[in-house]
Amino acid sequence: MAVVGPLEVERVAHGGHAVARHEGRVVFVRGALPGERVMVRITDDTREAFWRGEVTEVLVASDDRVVPPCPVAGECGGCDLQHVSQAGQLRWKTDVLAEQLLRLAGIEWSGTVESAGDLLGWRTRLDLRHSGTRLGLLAHRSHHLVDLPAQGCLIADPALRDRHLLDDLVARAEGDELRLAVGESGVSAVSDGRVIHGPALVEHTVLGHRFRVHPAGFWQVHPRAAELLTEVVLDGLDPRAGETALDLYCGVGLFAGALSDRGVRVTGVEINKHAVAQARRNVPDARFIAAPLDRALGRLPDHVDLVVLDPARQGAGRKVVGHVAGLGARAIVHVGCDPASFARDLALFAEQGWKPEWIRGFDLFGMTQHLEAVASLRPTEH
Repeated sequence: MAVVGPLEVERVAHGGHAVARHEGRVVFVRGALPGERVMVRITDDTREAFWRGEVTEVLVASDDRVVPPCPVAGECGGCDLQHVSQAGQLRWKTDVLAEQLLRLAGIEWSGTVESAGDLLGWRTRLDLRHSGTRLGLLAHRSHHLVDLPAQGCLIADPALRDRHLLDDLVARAEGDELRLAVGESGVSAVSDGRVIHGPALVEHTVLGHRFRVHPAGFWQVHPRAAELLTEVVLDGLDPRAGETALDLYCGVGLFAGALSDRGVRVTGVEINKHAVAQARRNVPDARFIAAPLDRALGRLPDHVDLVVLDPARQGAGRKVVGHVAGLGARAIVHVGCDPASFARDLALFAEQGWKPEWIRGFDLFGMTQHLEAVASLRPTEH
């Protein structure tokens, strides 16, 4: 498609893009930074309201621009921000979270997204694609396979970059997907739903509690994330022995385990029945329901003291928020992996009389546009 420019880059936008304008039309640009002047190749002009594009040439560079460490940065869809310094990535994510909170929830947030450490070598779970002897990741917004560079995926844990292991797994894999996970139990690999390497369950210890999870199941991908988020959730809830709590979208029982260890009676809800089966083993003192949350609301207690909810990227939504807000809890903690849905949920809680006591953001996905946000909510009459 056509190359346009030079364009002046205005600001960052949710989704890993920066915003520029061409003849008055908004262009969401990959590979750009605010304050830069760039030439842009239009990759999608099918919408009247906006176009999408990618940088072909930087005429005036931001001080935050760096040389990407990975040779396939910009091609692979796994990383959005390899061209941005670490300080620049934190500013980027802070600006995105603040903008979404203000625009969608009317909340003026003056915080800063907090670093979780190095930008490389953090990812403990990795989904790869292969075709014959080719092994790689999918390109951005495409099914095109980008070959894995010789040094492997640089944001992955070093144990997941062992080329001899990867080549052996490809030779034994069925189907075209290969899912890898590393934990205290070592490296496990899944192909076509079957564990073909390593333990059938990956082990993790969080605040002294041992968890086991299927290598293809959900677990926080950053090695610090599970413990960090658990500590933040406990800080927001301040649980007391004998209280009751809900762990909604509970996965394999991460937050339920921490609450149960503090003497709280927990009910967890999770749509994935395999995750619930594992949660029951991980947290035997808690009660778990395997069902979509919006269909399980009638099976929840009529009153609880505490609620933690960690919904998927689409957020909790009006029905769930309305029900949870009416359970008489003294504290609710919302964990969100998408700033837009997180902000929309906070706006829904505000309609029900719940306001954030504090909001914190965490960069648990270095080199990508993603972030994690946590809000501690209290009823306004308190």
